[in-house]
Amino acid sequence: MIVKCPHCGKQLKMSSKIQDSLKKLDSGKKIKIKCTRCQTPFGLDNSQLGSATAAQAEGRQKQSSSGSKGVQAPASPDISWLKEGVFEDREDVEDIPQALVLMPDTPGRETVVEATQGLGYRVEIAGSPDEAINKMQFVNYAGVFLHSAYEPGGIQSGKFHQYMRGMGMARRRFILYVLLGEEFKTLYDLQALACSANVVVNDAEVPYIGIVLRKTIPEYEALFGPLMEELRIAGKE
Repeated sequence: MIVKCPHCGKQLKMSSKIQDSLKKLDSGKKIKIKCTRCQTPFGLDNSQLGSATAAQAEGRQKQSSSGSKGVQAPASPDISWLKEGVFEDREDVEDIPQALVLMPDTPGRETVVEATQGLGYRVEIAGSPDEAINKMQFVNYAGVFLHSAYEPGGIQSGKFHQYMRGMGMARRRFILYVLLGEEFKTLYDLQALACSANVVVNDAEVPYIGIVLRKTIPEYEALFGPLMEELRIAGKE
């Protein structure tokens, strides 16, 4: 199954693991995959799997009908790329973007987990800042959700938040960092900037976190997707 990245146009071959995940999806749900070229996540639903299957069936049908008339020679290859010296290769995509949720064990945490999973992310939870930092060293998370009550002392003195603030931009720019807590004003960009985050959400709006993410994730991808591609072309990624 081949799909094209909507951000940079890269042709991506879906692994059997991702195709199996698509088959199990309920109607209207999506999974997120990350482009191997521009590193920007985008959504897939099971309708695309059906389109690929139909295309394969049509190809087999054409092959069968041509076979009844005798063996047909394959079409000559497209060599238009020779003049420019550029060709479009394909890469296998194995991973589905993951998110790390760092919140006290409250109903709000379950709401955030369910909303993030509903947008196609695989979600993990860490019971302590040290565990969370350890996970960050081995997994490239696409999203991180941190509640101000996760650590004693809140955001400013919290070990994990300081870890995120000190992270190099070569990695940090790929992570959607969301802060939650009673002190935040939902979607207040100036407050998010002051806290070195991408998005802030007040506790009162946590029940609507799914709507907040559906608004902010496309904006985040639209902003950073072209930047990632320019950096890649410049050899800085």
